[in-house]
Amino acid sequence: MIPHERMIQKKTNAQLFDLSGRVAVITGAAGQLGPEYADCLSEAGADVVISDIAASKNRSEEITSDIKKKYGTNPKSITMDLFEKESIEQAAKEILDSYGKVDILINNAAYNPITKETQAAFENYNLDAWKKILDVDLTGVFLTCQVFGKIMLEQQYGVITNIGSVYGMVGADQRIYGESGLNSAAAYAAAKGGVINLTRYLAAYWQGKNIRVNSISPGGVYNPGVQNEEFLNNYMYKTMLGRMAAPSDLRGAMLFLCSDASDFVTGSNLVVDAGWTSW
Repeated sequence: MIPHERMIQKKTNAQLFDLSGRVAVITGAAGQLGPEYADCLSEAGADVVISDIAASKNRSEEITSDIKKKYGTNPKSITMDLFEKESIEQAAKEILDSYGKVDILINNAAYNPITKETQAAFENYNLDAWKKILDVDLTGVFLTCQVFGKIMLEQQYGVITNIGSVYGMVGADQRIYGESGLNSAAAYAAAKGGVINLTRYLAAYWQGKNIRVNSISPGGVYNPGVQNEEFLNNYMYKTMLGRMAAPSDLRGAMLFLCSDASDFVTGSNLVVDAGWTSW
């Protein structure tokens, strides 16, 4: 379709958000937010690929089975290790063998563990811990965009949604952590800042190729059993809505950026943070 025809084309609300027949690959899909994204896109009709590391295989297969029963779509579970380009390329081949295309890529995988090394003072921060976080959270996004971007170039269509973070936009407020042991690592901030600007770079690089690239930067997501009362109270006090996010709070943003509802949106960072970064 040539540009001026797209300018006058009209779709109903249902058509704008309909993902029927589209194939969506989600990295880190067995984690906290991945299942929510998979459920959201499946409800809209997409065939989702639940990709994660081998250690999460059972959980990935469980999510895949649940989605198939719930929505009657054609989901697939696949192992993909973001440390290895060969693993990503093999996963892409399997996906193409199964579906023949990739319409949507969601770079959701993240590595940000709470360990002695990652909670160390910056002056003593462990170099190996730094490298591992950047390898998954930034280099992994580079590799998946490279591999699946080639596919999208060949098919002349694609949508990529990267997951950033408010801590890729602003510095971590050290006052909210106290003795909670939950301080956000410097490597995580560096990686997420990189993801947000890599998003802009790729949107500009692929301009005119019918590939849209955007990011979502969530605020803190409530994680029962991990966040203690001190941290929760301090964090919620800094949000305009007075609470942390539930995983379901990210559904609308994800569906918007992956669907035709955002057909005129590229190179953007959609912030979903209850106003955290606005004051």
